[in-house]
This record gives sequence, C-alpha cells and structure tokens, in this order.
Amino acid sequence: MRNAEITRKTAETDIALRLELDGTGRADVQSGCGFLDHMLTLLARHGRFDLTLRCAGDTQVDYHHTVEDVGIALGAALKAALGEKRGIVRYGSLLLPMDEALVACAVDLSGRCMLRYGLTLPTQKVGDFDTELGEEFFWGFARAGELTLHLKQLDGSNSHHVLEAAFKGLGRALRQAVAIDPALEGEIPSTKGTL
Repeated sequence: MRNAEITRKTAETDIALRLELDGTGRADVQSGCGFLDHMLTLLARHGRFDLTLRCAGDTQVDYHHTVEDVGIALGAALKAALGEKRGIVRYGSLLLPMDEALVACAVDLSGRCMLRYGLTLPTQKVGDFDTELGEEFFWGFARAGELTLHLKQLDGSNSHHVLEAAFKGLGRALRQAVAIDPALEGEIPSTKGTL
C-alpha cells in the first residue's frame, strides 16, 4: 500500500494529513480556507488519490501559514508514500484547459526540489484567498516532496480558472508520474540507482 500519514504542528498550524496514492479520488479536506479545500479536492480527484486533511491554522491573521504548511505536509506525504520510488514512471506532464485558461504542468519525481512558477494571475484575490498564495503552496509542496514542478500559463484571464487548471494539471501529471511501470519490474528509474 502506497500511503502516508503526516502530522505537522507549529505555532501557526496544526495539520493531520493522510494520502493514499492508489485511491479513487476521494477527498475529505478541512483546511479552514474554502478555496484551498476546493483546489485540494480537485487535485485529489484528478490524481485519483485519496486525501484526508484537517488543519487548524492562524486564519485570523490570513491564509499564508495554512496554505504553505498544507503544501509542505502534502509534499512530505507524497515523498513518504513513494518510498524508494521503485517501478514508478517518474515523469508526468499535461496541458490542461479550463475554459479560457490553459496551463502546462510537468513533474519529475527526481529527489531534487525545483519550482518554475509561470502563472500570471490578473487579480489579487479569489474570494478571500490571496492569489499569491498559490505560489507559496507549490513551493512548499515541491520542497517537501523533493520534486521538480513546472507550471506555465499559456492563456487565461480569470484567476480562479488559472489556479484551478494548475491544481487539476498537477493532479493529472502526478497520476502519470506515480504510476507503476510494469516494464521496470521494481527498478529505480534513474541511472544513478537512487532518486
């Protein structure tokens, strides 16, 4: 079973997260930030991951710590669930349309952290969510997950649609990358012998 449970407690957030890579796309998330819950539900659904999240954060300040720390917890859970990464495809990519928005997403479960964030969001907020926090989430996720993530916006004039395309694209790209490749027969997909 490729799953992990992560708890993360700081002075700013208290997080309990469970991730099942070989799931059905079921999400039960309560972060205290409605827009983040929506995005995580989409990511889980399109990745076919089962995700449970409870986060109590200092949302009376703003959503910054909650969004970043949830990204960190999810990245840590992905890393733990993959273990040595034997037999995985490793790479995944997708060009995802969401109405007028078009976002390219590519991931490499390389063991190295890199984010190339190419989203240009036309508004500062979606509801009460600061759109700049999208980048904070993806940085936290890439660092803790030790993966390379490229997000490139090719079109889009609606901030909600651009972010939604990015989260859905990430789910779909991860679904490809974490899949087991029968041809690898448990090998680690690297000439180095480790990821």
